[in-house]
Amino acid sequence: MNIKSIRPFLGAKDFNTSRAFYRDLGFEEVVLPPKMALFKKGNFGFYLQDAYVKDWVDNTMVFLEVELVQQHLDHIKSLQLPEKYAGVRVSELVHQEWGSEFFVHDPSGILWHIGAFKQN
Repeated sequence: MNIKSIRPFLGAKDFNTSRAFYRDLGFEEVVLPPKMALFKKGNFGFYLQDAYVKDWVDNTMVFLEVELVQQHLDHIKSLQLPEKYAGVRVSELVHQEWGSEFFVHDPSGILWHIGAFKQN
């Protein structure tokens, strides 16, 4: 198989608030009618839907692998997103046996794991 990309579909409790949050986070938005948007950064992308099912959104997690995880954390903290968006949380860096990660909860409660695997 020659896989070119994978794009999960994420729900949003308040579509316009989530759109603004992801733009502030640094993603490029492409509006897709009806009631959907593609957010992308480089080869990575996901679809945000104007759809909210509490059990689905409350159980959605995305792992975003990055290089220089501490720099990503510092940058995201500098954006002061928890002060701008209700419900948004940004954790401290957690070191695991497999690597390091931190967590971001979006305005709907979707949990992002942002991390880097140890290099062997």
